[in-house]
Amino acid sequence: MTGHGKWSLPFLQGVRPIKASQVPGEIVAGVTLAALAIPEVMGYTKIAGTPVITGLYTMLIPTALFAVFGSSRHLVVGADSATAAILAAGLVGLAATGTGEYLALAGVLALMAAGFLVLARLIGLGFMADFLSRTVLIGFLTGVGLQVALGQISGMLGLAGGGQGTLAKVWSDLQQIEQVNVHALAIALAVLVVVVGAKLISRRIPGALIAAVGAIVLSWKLDLGQYVHVLGAVPSGLPQIGLPRVQWSWDLIQDLVPTAFAMFVVILAQSAATSRAYAARYNERFSENTDLLGLGLANIGAGLSGTFVVNGSPTKTQMVDSAGGRTQLSLLVAAAVVLVVLLFLTAPLAYMPEAVLAAVVFLIGLDLIDLRGMRSVFVERRSEFWVALITTAMVVLVGVEQGILLAIVLSLIDHTRRGYRPKNVVLLPAATGAWQAQPVAMGGQALPGLLIYRFTHSMYYANAQQLSEEITTLVNNAAPPLRWLCLDASAIDDVDFSAAETLRSIVAILREKGIRLVVAQVLPDVSASSRHQLGRLFGADAFFDTLGDVLAAYRRLPDTHPAAAAPLPAEDQTRVPRP
Repeated sequence: MTGHGKWSLPFLQGVRPIKASQVPGEIVAGVTLAALAIPEVMGYTKIAGTPVITGLYTMLIPTALFAVFGSSRHLVVGADSATAAILAAGLVGLAATGTGEYLALAGVLALMAAGFLVLARLIGLGFMADFLSRTVLIGFLTGVGLQVALGQISGMLGLAGGGQGTLAKVWSDLQQIEQVNVHALAIALAVLVVVVGAKLISRRIPGALIAAVGAIVLSWKLDLGQYVHVLGAVPSGLPQIGLPRVQWSWDLIQDLVPTAFAMFVVILAQSAATSRAYAARYNERFSENTDLLGLGLANIGAGLSGTFVVNGSPTKTQMVDSAGGRTQLSLLVAAAVVLVVLLFLTAPLAYMPEAVLAAVVFLIGLDLIDLRGMRSVFVERRSEFWVALITTAMVVLVGVEQGILLAIVLSLIDHTRRGYRPKNVVLLPAATGAWQAQPVAMGGQALPGLLIYRFTHSMYYANAQQLSEEITTLVNNAAPPLRWLCLDASAIDDVDFSAAETLRSIVAILREKGIRLVVAQVLPDVSASSRHQLGRLFGADAFFDTLGDVLAAYRRLPDTHPAAAAPLPAEDQTRVPRP
């Protein structure tokens, strides 16, 4: 759930409130995240084309900045494969991969992406996350899980791997299946047993951390580097703070704007999707706009600390969640661990077998696959299931960023489809004193000659024709003939130009037939322009506060049918018609 309520502090929204009993669990989750993500982010440097040490830098200042200034309690910000790939593609031809100039341009791109994020915060683009329904979020995370899990098969089998995209990687693995490294496979299976076994005993046991530390120790003692791939030497040292050293010019900025904007779109969509998914999972609130500011500051930190763009990461977020982390305190702990590692402990990482990382990330991918959620959607809302399935397929077959953009589009289409054919009703006063809704096709009259028609959506160009058709049908089929037709506007929060023109035509047709059109229960927050349009269309005396006021005014008409003398619904008997 999202929210924009006030907090006691303008920062640390992702940490507060926190109980003392939660702190040990957050520390364990932070250490676990560091142990698992350190090798992963170093792997992302191969995608981005930057030095290995820059991967560790993404988990230092950028991660800490988002933990302090973001609002999501769960989103983990760091290096990400999607934005790393966009970075590498955008710098082709501008600088040689791995050079100082290349790294400087990567920093400029991080600063430019930050500029777009801050601008998005200023103009309030965080609302875009509201267009990601829970259905597409289930499909999105399931797709990410499949993509991540399938992408780790080569690492667990000790294969060289290859291919671009999930299917290409799987096909490459199948072609190399005869080259399976039994030592890598044995290590991966051992890690799976330790992690799954620990989870079965208690979810509080950091199985992944135990497996990672144990593997490093065994690799050191048994010299496993002779049999399997290990991470190898990792340089130490802290990042230097300062602006990227490039020849600043408008030409350079213009060359980089398309790449920076593409990264901004992916950061906005992927981070919002992940934050929203975990907020929904734990029924918590977060502010999309505050997260935009946090992401912007994180990327400013990345650009100034000699590393590349950072993004909200579904896999790292799941790492923390699986380890029991429930606040951003775990990210601050992870950043502190990375600081210690950079200063003192880069040497042990060299012994980490790559199969360990592959096995752990494989399990993380499986955790993201929400088969139970997909089944629930299938049972309860078949059409939405296909939306979720299409989103999953797009993520797996094409890519995460394309899957997110498709998810937004599908959510908009689904919303538009519902608003395009709203389920409108006619209202009748029941004997109990309440109002009873009936399908428009029944055409029931509230009193002889008075029909109350409720339009259940905002009026806009796409549903204006339905409005016209239903009112025309109600008028033509009315028995007895109508004297008044009341439009219940309690669900109408806006009227666009096309709908206003349709209403104008309806008013003219009804006047020719001697039928008066009145309006009841106009929402207080309907825009002034819409109110002005409605006032000009119907006349100031055509508006009533309640449906009871409409009934009372209709009864006072001369020659009202005797049946109209029935008592008002209970809740409206004391109401006085508005003059």
